[in-house]
Amino acid sequence: MTDIKSGPNPLFLREEDLRQGIELLFYAYRDFTAEPDAILARIGLGRAHHRVVYFVGRYPSITVTELLSILQITKQSLSRVLSDLVEQEYIAQRPGTKDRRQRLLTLTDKGVELERSLSDAQRARIAQAYRAAGAAAVEGFRTVMLGIIDAEDRAKFPPPGKR
Repeated sequence: MTDIKSGPNPLFLREEDLRQGIELLFYAYRDFTAEPDAILARIGLGRAHHRVVYFVGRYPSITVTELLSILQITKQSLSRVLSDLVEQEYIAQRPGTKDRRQRLLTLTDKGVELERSLSDAQRARIAQAYRAAGAAAVEGFRTVMLGIIDAEDRAKFPPPGKR
């Protein structure tokens, strides 16, 4: 006889399951950011700087407007962070080719080195978790994460193989 209580029922989400999901996200984020936080603290920077360095590295020549859209922060907040990164020569700015009012952002060699040092531990942590979980769980994780983010951002993440 099959035990009908052998696993969680995906159609019935209990309060405890939801709370545990929230808690797991908090713990995962804490551990995911711990090593980069330590590196950033040594050079007098913080998580906001990390986010900017990451996305400028991920999308070279990103405009300030595009970066603001991704980060969902105010121009004033980005300006403070960006000023630090430009002043310390992690990021270079240049005017747009079609619209000179645009500011295009790229990492300098120093910025590429910083981004790599910040992301290496995070990539290793994700790779380890993915290997341990297996392909089906990785796709399930991707589905859950897509379900958490706002609908208008989901199109930015096409299925693997369609990028």
